[in-house]
Amino acid sequence: MQPIRAGFHGVFTALVTPMRAHDSDENIALSGDAIPRIDERALATLVEQQILGGVSGLVACGTTGEAATMSPAEQERVIRIVVEAAAGRVPVLAGIGSPSTAQSVELGRAALRVGVQGLLAVTPYYNRPPQEGLVQHFSAIAKLGAPIMLYNVPARTGCDLLPDTVARLCDVPEVVSLKEATGSVQRTDAILRKVGDRITVLSGEDAINHPLYCVGARGTVSVVSNVAPRLTADILAAHQAGNAALALQLHRRFVPLADALFSEPNPIPTKAALAMMYGSSVSSALRLPLVPMSESGQAKLRALLVQMELVS
Repeated sequence: MQPIRAGFHGVFTALVTPMRAHDSDENIALSGDAIPRIDERALATLVEQQILGGVSGLVACGTTGEAATMSPAEQERVIRIVVEAAAGRVPVLAGIGSPSTAQSVELGRAALRVGVQGLLAVTPYYNRPPQEGLVQHFSAIAKLGAPIMLYNVPARTGCDLLPDTVARLCDVPEVVSLKEATGSVQRTDAILRKVGDRITVLSGEDAINHPLYCVGARGTVSVVSNVAPRLTADILAAHQAGNAALALQLHRRFVPLADALFSEPNPIPTKAALAMMYGSSVSSALRLPLVPMSESGQAKLRALLVQMELVS
């Protein structure tokens, strides 16, 4: 088999999935009495704004996209909308997270049918597989033949993809990148020392994007870029241009926004921020068990967005 390498790099936005709790349009009407439906128009609008904002790629149906609350058919529809809206201008990855290897493979197969350029594969959550189980899990997904970005976020999954295991997975040609979200510069540096340039490593923790670039990360899979795509992209661009002073200046502007957007469980604050920015065009609706941002949190968030000139 011909090696697939050429890993993903740059700013990839982990897209929220806009939803609406009440609307007369059949496309976004309620299913039953309580479950918000996907707002397809708002999703396409968000994709356009991200591309205009200078991001390098998009991730549909990740954690930020509330994929865990969607049926497989809904996930496939969301991914199709993002692929069609992106229209080949930037690569689109699809999250295929599941505690089941077989289900992850099926989700990957469906995503590839609608035209994604790669798969974001999180470690299986809840069942806490051993490292050998992780190797076999990702190797099974690799049989689909598409580029894979591994995703390690042990705080959410209860499972940690260790550096030695990442190095083992470099032998799988389809494994081209890693989204590293342990929140540790030391861990990222340890991985990069082991894998070199065999795969690209991207930050999965917005508040430390810039420090991770300094130890060799090639980009980020960002939540904050939903709200501030240009600022997120400019930090990486300044770093890559060797302008350390500018990169640090922009990083210090960026971190308070990152802190605010993770002040309550993701993507609650990000959806609140987008509703403030886009008004009635983008709702802050979420699916249970997520609930709207607290009133005090919204007040603080709005004040910051005004200060940053993201809302008037």
